Amino acid sequence: MELDEIRQIREQKREALKAAGIAPYGARFDNATSVQDILAGFAEEKPVVAAGRLMALRDHGKVFFADLMDRTGRLQLFFKEAVLGEQWAVFRLLDIGDIIGVEGHLFTTKMGQQSLRVERLTVLSKALMPLPEKWHGLKDVDIRYRQRYLDMIANPGVRDVFIKRSRIVSAIRHFLDSRQFLEVETPMLQPMAGGARGRPFQSKHNAYNMDVFLRIAPELYLKRLLVGGMERVYEINRNFRNEGVSTRHNPEFTMLELYQAYADMDDMMEIAETLISELAREITGDYKVQYQGKTIDFTRPWKRVSFAGLVKEKFDINPADSAELMLEKVKARRPGHYKVDRLTRSAIMKIVEEVLDEDATIDPVFFVDYFTFLCPLAKTDPADPALSRRFEFFVAGMEIGNAYSELNDPAEQRLRLEEDLKDDTETGLRCIDDDFVRALEHGMPPAGGMGIGIDRLVMLLTDSPSIRDVILFPLMKQLDL
Repeated sequence: MELDEIRQIREQKREALKAAGIAPYGARFDNATSVQDILAGFAEEKPVVAAGRLMALRDHGKVFFADLMDRTGRLQLFFKEAVLGEQWAVFRLLDIGDIIGVEGHLFTTKMGQQSLRVERLTVLSKALMPLPEKWHGLKDVDIRYRQRYLDMIANPGVRDVFIKRSRIVSAIRHFLDSRQFLEVETPMLQPMAGGARGRPFQSKHNAYNMDVFLRIAPELYLKRLLVGGMERVYEINRNFRNEGVSTRHNPEFTMLELYQAYADMDDMMEIAETLISELAREITGDYKVQYQGKTIDFTRPWKRVSFAGLVKEKFDINPADSAELMLEKVKARRPGHYKVDRLTRSAIMKIVEEVLDEDATIDPVFFVDYFTFLCPLAKTDPADPALSRRFEFFVAGMEIGNAYSELNDPAEQRLRLEEDLKDDTETGLRCIDDDFVRALEHGMPPAGGMGIGIDRLVMLLTDSPSIRDVILFPLMKQLDL
C-alpha cells in the first residue's frame, strides 16, 4: 500500500479506539520492568509488567506472537483471544510501531522461546506512520540522519553508539572531577569572533544593536578564570564553525577544553594519555580497539614525533622561511597539485598538515615542535623561539586534541595576536580581544591547556566512520518540499 493509504487505515483504527472509550495516547504506566531484567530473572509463570514498542506481529491462526522492544532489548509476547477476553478487540486495532503496556505471566513456548502471555493490554501511543523498510532496518543514510528517531528504532546498534557516547562524556567528567577540576560554563554567544581560527556564524542582538558570534572556542574565557583564581577548570562545550562538512567535520561540534594552573604542555600530555587510554579500556574492555578494520593500540606511552623535523624532512621547510619560499618548496615536492601563487604561511601549513595526515599511523601519536607563528596563544620553546610549546595528537590519521604551555606574558600576547591577525585574510571578522589581554595584565599563572574533540573521540571508540554517526541530529541541507 501507499503511505497515505497506510496512514488512513491507522487513523481509522485510532478513531475506533476512541469510539470504544480507549485513549489512543495513554498516560502514566507504572511498575514496568525492563526487558533485560525480565529475561535475567525469568521464571515460569512469574507475573510481570512491561512496556515498549510493538516491533513485529506474527499471525498463527487463533493466536498471535509479537515482539516488544524497550531500551534494553526485545521480548516475545503471546496474544490469545481466550486469554485477553474483551481486550481482544483492542489488540486487533494494534499495528507495528504502536507503544503499549502489557501485563501477564512468563512461560516458555514449545520452541524453547521465553515469552510473556499477555493478559492485560494498555494502549500508550498509536503510531500513524509505519516503521521504515517493512521494519527490517533503515539503510538510507540521508533518512537516517534526518530522522534519527527512525534510525534508532530500526537499527538498535545506533542507540548503542549514543549510549556509549553518554558513558564517554560521563567518564571524562569523573576523571577530571577526581583530579579537582571544576566544570564551568562560558558564553556561547560572544561579542567577537575569537579564541581560535575559523569562520564564525554571525548574527545580530536587537536589544543591544550589536553584532554577535556563535562561539568558535571557549579558550579566552576559560583563561580569564585562571586569572580569577579558578586554578583547574574544564568545559564540555558546543562550538560552531561556518566551514565545510565532511566525515570529520560538522558545523556544530563538541569539545572538551581544560586548563590547569602551574602546569604546562607536559602535564597535558600525561592527562591526554591517561584519560583516553583508560576511556578506551572502560568503553571497549581493552587498550586495543578495532576501528574500521584496523587495530588501534592506546597502550601508554604514545609515540612522540617532531612536527618541525617532519616538515623539514618532507618539504625542506624551515620556520623562518617566507610564505613565497614555503609555497615554492611545497610545489616542488608535489608538482601539479597546487595552482595558487600566493598564500599566507599559516595557509601553507594547513596544506602541509593535510599531507602529513596522509602518512599518520593508526596508533596515537603526539606531534610536538610546532612553528611559533602557528601558535599565537602558546609559549615559545626557550631553546628555540621559532618553535612553540605545543602538541597535537592524532589517532587513525585524525586530529583528536591540541595543547599548549599557555602564554601568560601580556605584552608578548598582544604582539602575537597582532601578527596572527595579519593572517586573517579570509573572513576579516576577527579582532584582538583587548579585555583578554587586560586580564593577563592582572597576572595569569603559568598553565597548561588542552582541547579534545569529543565527536572524533566517540568515532574511534564506537568504530563509526563518520562524525554524523555520533551526532544525534547533524545539520543537514534542507530538502525542497
